[in-house]
Amino acid sequence: MQTDTSGKDGAQRIRLSGSWRNTGLPPVLKELDALSSNFSGKRLEIDFTDVDHIDTSGAWVLKRMMSAVSERGGEVLTKGVSDTTEQLFQAIPDALKEAKAGSGPKRSLFERLFTPVGKIAYAFWVDTVSAMNILGAAVRGAQLKFGRTSGLSPAAVVNQLDNMGVKAVPIILLMSFLIGAIIAQQGAFQLRYFGAEIFVVDLVGILQLREIGVLLTAIMIAGRSGSAITAEIGSMKMREEVDALLVMGLNPVGVLIFPRLVALAIALPLLTIIANFAALFGAAVVTYVYSGITFEVFLTRLHEAVAFSTLIAGMVKAPFMALIIGVVAAVEGLKVGGSAESLGKQVTASVVKSIFVVILMDGLFAMFYASIGF
Repeated sequence: MQTDTSGKDGAQRIRLSGSWRNTGLPPVLKELDALSSNFSGKRLEIDFTDVDHIDTSGAWVLKRMMSAVSERGGEVLTKGVSDTTEQLFQAIPDALKEAKAGSGPKRSLFERLFTPVGKIAYAFWVDTVSAMNILGAAVRGAQLKFGRTSGLSPAAVVNQLDNMGVKAVPIILLMSFLIGAIIAQQGAFQLRYFGAEIFVVDLVGILQLREIGVLLTAIMIAGRSGSAITAEIGSMKMREEVDALLVMGLNPVGVLIFPRLVALAIALPLLTIIANFAALFGAAVVTYVYSGITFEVFLTRLHEAVAFSTLIAGMVKAPFMALIIGVVAAVEGLKVGGSAESLGKQVTASVVKSIFVVILMDGLFAMFYASIGF
């Protein structure tokens, strides 16, 4: 690949030869950049007669050089251009214009600071509207189909209960047992300095039944079942199964989302009960080994320390958290595009948003309970 330049009568001529492909361009890139930046003539004539092959990369490099010469006031003339090369040149200007337009003028500091804030606020509003739409469609669909054979399928709910509830029992048991044991050990270690190790039962009982049990269970379900819901619905969206349901006259919310919401609303309270038992058992084992508190004493003290309202305060949160997890997961699943990257992005967003909203809801419940003295 060779380039020859000569100047005459204010015109500069270049004769190109050889193969102008991606692998052979590096040796002439500096020469072409120097020509375009230092061009000061009136006309640039380019001879393509001896060019054997040219691909998109070669055409793009030449077109960039020709555009730079034109911007400096020079006239560009070509000779011996084949039909294929001419088609490449005709297709490249649009890309160059879009790239140049995409750079755009430099934005002000105000725009750079508040544009992301505005996008986040708008995205939050869109997600809120989508969530309300899913809730409304689910409730309306349940009312319209109540008592009909075409209504909610018990088999679908049972299948989702098996996936979200039964199969989650082992990990919930292990996690809750360890959490209860850790809280008991740390509490006993600190209370030992005051000779009040027995009050570790109060600490574990109230904290687990009122806050930790339902919160950690909801977080675990958000990461396990919420991500599964998003992935399942997102995969259906990618394969256009959701559109197929619409074509058949079925509501995707009623067919895909409503059974999962019902299953979550049933499974999460039951898993919370299992988590509470596992955590208390773990705390009883640790206090027996670490502090010498027998199981009989542990149960007696637990019965005295924990009121029925403490248990209710924690269990009331479970259905609301289940509903939040299901709705957020469904909204993110329906936002999946046609690529695997989009699916992974929405699954990640589903888990993060679900956990954030669950913790936020727990804080709102805590403030509400404090305001009513519950």
